[in-house]
Amino acid sequence: MEKYTTVEAYIASFPDHIQERLNRMRSLIREHAPEAVESIAYGMPAYKINKKPLVYFAGYAGHIGFYATPTGHAAFAEALSAYKQGKGSVQFPLDQPLPEALIADIVKFRVSESKAKG
Repeated sequence: MEKYTTVEAYIASFPDHIQERLNRMRSLIREHAPEAVESIAYGMPAYKINKKPLVYFAGYAGHIGFYATPTGHAAFAEALSAYKQGKGSVQFPLDQPLPEALIADIVKFRVSESKAKG
């Protein structure tokens, strides 16, 4: 697995149709968490506030993985139930539109949580 040092390089490593979705994920996160620090962690784009994880995302052949650890998935369990999930992850299939409003709501929730914890 190639090691990426920037989100741009990570996204550029995917085919165009996946790059479009990854760029949209990035835009949504940056729009709703402008103070978050962007980096690569665990081999994927990562966002932190106050040095604490906010959200991560990753590209795959058939889906976009979204990781809103540790509480984002539990708080939105009902809305996320339409998607395949794993422990702390959800898969947004490439053959369906990204649920942009849901992603935005989860990011805003995680930002709010992070600010409340200081």
